[in-house]
Amino acid sequence: MLKYLKKYWFFCVAAALFMVGEVSMDLYQPDLMADIVDNGVLKGDINLIISVGVRMIISVILGGICGIMCGVFANLAAQRFGNDVRKDLFGKIMSLSFEETDKISTGSLVTRLTNDVTQVQNTVMMSVRGFVRNTVMFVGGIFMLYRQSPRFALIAACGLPFIIIAVVFFLKKTSPLFAIVQRKLDGINNVMQEDVKGARVVKAYVKEEYELDRFDKANGELCDINLRVHTLLAFMGPCMNIVLNICIVTVILVGGFTFREGGDMTPGRIMAAITYLAQILHGVTFMANIFQTFTRARASADRINEVLRSEAVILDGVCGELPERLGEVEFRDVSFSYAGAPGNRVLDNVSFRVHRGETFAIIGATGSGKSSLVNLIPRFYDALEGEVLVDGVNVKDYPLTELRARIAIVLQKAELYQRPIADNIRWGRGDADPWEIKSAAEIAQADDFICNTEYGYNTLVTEDGHSLSGGQKQRISIARAVIKKCNIMIFDDSTSALDLHTEAELYRTLGERMGDITKIIIAQRIASIKGADRIAVLNNGRIEAVGSHSELMESSELYRDIYNSQLKEGGDINDGE
Repeated sequence: MLKYLKKYWFFCVAAALFMVGEVSMDLYQPDLMADIVDNGVLKGDINLIISVGVRMIISVILGGICGIMCGVFANLAAQRFGNDVRKDLFGKIMSLSFEETDKISTGSLVTRLTNDVTQVQNTVMMSVRGFVRNTVMFVGGIFMLYRQSPRFALIAACGLPFIIIAVVFFLKKTSPLFAIVQRKLDGINNVMQEDVKGARVVKAYVKEEYELDRFDKANGELCDINLRVHTLLAFMGPCMNIVLNICIVTVILVGGFTFREGGDMTPGRIMAAITYLAQILHGVTFMANIFQTFTRARASADRINEVLRSEAVILDGVCGELPERLGEVEFRDVSFSYAGAPGNRVLDNVSFRVHRGETFAIIGATGSGKSSLVNLIPRFYDALEGEVLVDGVNVKDYPLTELRARIAIVLQKAELYQRPIADNIRWGRGDADPWEIKSAAEIAQADDFICNTEYGYNTLVTEDGHSLSGGQKQRISIARAVIKKCNIMIFDDSTSALDLHTEAELYRTLGERMGDITKIIIAQRIASIKGADRIAVLNNGRIEAVGSHSELMESSELYRDIYNSQLKEGGDINDGE
């Protein structure tokens, strides 16, 4: 974390210097007050009272100016520090592979990006201001107290060990709990995120009470652990105040006894000593609060560093001279399993080749590995064994940006953003003009329904696309892929919400207007893929057969079973032809 603060060292130093000025004025006040009491009030010297009073007012003004400037510089350092950490953390989160994000929940990443960064940022500001203030107050207070009387300094020295013991005891008890607090906050964010995104499902299944109970449980756990922390810390303040008050009473007794015995002690010096003693011990108390904040911030910093220091699983390759964009894809003896289940192979020794401009379809039962297979092409995951090649080069040898620039992928779940429809389509290529946006929408069979909305392409999409139907969202996602102008397009069951006629028109238009692109289509319906050049039948992670629709009807029993089952279920096979 310190590396983020180094560039703002000037603000930190300036804040510290102004804080020294503010504390110096605070330490100067009791000495002036002693002078007023002993030489002004007790001796009836009005002129001295006025002159010293003016000096006190000037010192207060100077101290206030120093305090304001300290706050300005401390905030500049803390806010810019927090801004840099938050940007780097977000950038790191965006660069994480699916394998890495699978290990950390989304709710936890949100907590780290918001609450944890804020916690560390506030600690930086408190350190620049509070640590300097209380350190200078402690050292300066001891010196000024010694000037009043060495006995008073000895009293303060006797009280300090008890305060230090109390601070160490309570911080040792609470330190392990701060990491637990942050994990419980992760749990709340997870529940909240799931329920907000899945609100329609919650309502449809009348699960409001169930989700309220689930949130209540997560919230209760957070409340309980916070209560434990603050209950322990609640004892720390009174313990310190007891020591403080004992020291003050002792100063009064010692000062009063010395004054009565005819020593050099005066009422003003006793008053000043009490003020200095309170400043010293209060400084130690505030320092304890800073250490408490440090302890909590350390837990947050560890969680932030866990993400920042995580080693990338998907690394950029070094390809040398990049090959021409042809649109060819090849799998050579590819096997794959997820990190959480290395013994369970999702794909096992898969081999096939998709030629330039070919429409290649993949069909198979749910869980057969279809989506896992296409996720290896843009390197959302890496193959365990074998090679995946794009345009003759292993995908691991490509720079990620270059590899993914060659591929447009449309997922089954359409991810739309809260912005106009045109901007959602343009998201595929930022420099696209309105005519290109409209052309892409026409290919995706989305232009008609977009033009029928109140504001056309400027119609605002609500959060997560709830203002649109499933088919409309899928068509906008397809338009976003079309406008990218890639040589390879992957449709991961991304037309499942379209009727067969619209789907057939989509593929026909794609063929007419983008005929040279390679299309890899995953589908559950044979009607969606029977016109493909070749179809691969995937079964339990293995390619069972490859061929055209007519060839597979003769050679693949599994394909015929799928065909016959869909024919019996609704006669979809011939629709859209």
